[in-house]
Amino acid sequence: MTGSAVVIEITRGPIVESRHEGIAAIVKADGAVVASWGDIDSPVLPRSANKPIQAMAFVESGAIDRFGLGNEHIALACASHNGEPRHVETVRAWLKQVGLCEDDLECGPHAPRLPATVEALIRQAAVPTPAFNNCSGKHSGFLTTAVQYGEPTKGYIKYDHPVQRRLRAIMSDLCGADADAFPHGTDGCGIPTLATPLKALARAMASMADPSRLSNKHAEAATRIRTAMNAEPFMVAGSGRFCTRINGALPGVAQVKTGAEGVFCAMLPTLGLGVAIKMWDGAGRSAEVAMAALLDHLGVLPASQRDEIVHPPIRNVVGLLVGEMRPAKSWLG
Repeated sequence: MTGSAVVIEITRGPIVESRHEGIAAIVKADGAVVASWGDIDSPVLPRSANKPIQAMAFVESGAIDRFGLGNEHIALACASHNGEPRHVETVRAWLKQVGLCEDDLECGPHAPRLPATVEALIRQAAVPTPAFNNCSGKHSGFLTTAVQYGEPTKGYIKYDHPVQRRLRAIMSDLCGADADAFPHGTDGCGIPTLATPLKALARAMASMADPSRLSNKHAEAATRIRTAMNAEPFMVAGSGRFCTRINGALPGVAQVKTGAEGVFCAMLPTLGLGVAIKMWDGAGRSAEVAMAALLDHLGVLPASQRDEIVHPPIRNVVGLLVGEMRPAKSWLG
């Protein structure tokens, strides 16, 4: 199945008020394309959608057993979290377990996602620290890996640091292309983000979903990451988030991960497939609906959730239903 584009519509009353367009690929671990929409050879910056891939080195390092870590730490290494208390407290305790502290995080601070958490900080006359950064779990994984291998922790975000070189080697194995040759920019948290053809990004997710072609070390890490994302869905995102809801509802069936600027990825182990989406206007809300629609299209979305997340309602400030988001008929029919 191949179409011209992914199209998500936003309605207000009977009118389509806006449209979001993008590209999507559903791929097998051997690189075979099951379905695609738009130019899936286009390079995209995966942003945080490839955090499960970036967590591979952490899981493979042996640090989890050495430092007494668990599923919550693996899930947090894959996370774009809300900066809720459990996220922040777990990061701080994790760093302490490996002999480090927040000052070692090079992601920088930013405000937590939820207003209630921001208000709590204000009441305490406190300011956000690097542990509140939505990428602090990923960075804790990077630091832990450096500690495990006896590498310098300072500068771990730099392109040529062993931590980042290791990630590119893993990405090359998973996506079937030389990640060292990918152009790169700087992500919001300071690490390199690699311009990856969307088809290759989907293949990397498929390789994690069906790791039978990978080395035993990679295969075991991929399985452990998928398990953790389903076991600790709150850690992957937080209260009310799409990733939390889907990963919690579909244990062993789907593991999804959002990224900035309209990127979304999924591993579907029961089908042996990987999914990657990029909405060209960068709208995260449309990427969520697109992912929900593809999960429904592939028959893995629970019927009880279909209407709510494939056709999420739009309400005005007093709660009146004024429209919906939906996949356009020109896309999936």
